[in-house]
Amino acid sequence: MTEEIEMKVTKIRNGTVIDHIPNGRALSVLKLLGLTGKEGLTIALVMNVKSKKIGIKDVVKVENLELEPSLVSRLALIAPTATINIIRDYKVYEKRKIILQDVIENILKCTNPTCISRQTNEPIISKFKVISKNPLKLQCMYCNRYLLENEIISQITEGGG
Repeated sequence: MTEEIEMKVTKIRNGTVIDHIPNGRALSVLKLLGLTGKEGLTIALVMNVKSKKIGIKDVVKVENLELEPSLVSRLALIAPTATINIIRDYKVYEKRKIILQDVIENILKCTNPTCISRQTNEPIISKFKVISKNPLKLQCMYCNRYLLENEIISQITEGGG
């Protein structure tokens, strides 16, 4: 006998819903946002749910939080398929798709220790060209070193970028 269990997550009055996160990435999203649960914000986290758009997805809801633009560009590196819904008075006030730019500037560090972008005496910022979106693969525009998805997520969530 198969039982279908429906789980309901209550609506939030004001805040942000990050939907269509690739499955298994919700915890990385929380880490990026700096949320541990000790902030006093209501946080709903749903992982590995069916999605018509991407197959299986994660969802993060955070009450009383709107994302800073600088976080959205970092979020694109963790969850390029995500959408951001700004909620006000229980209604979707604004809906935005995450857009992964073709060139990523000043967010990540090249893993090549001799790259010019790593030298403190050089007045340049790091720049990476997106080589592949799925799986995510970037290339340093100075030394041509590749950054792979797991390295990118690690830098974003551990603050190494």
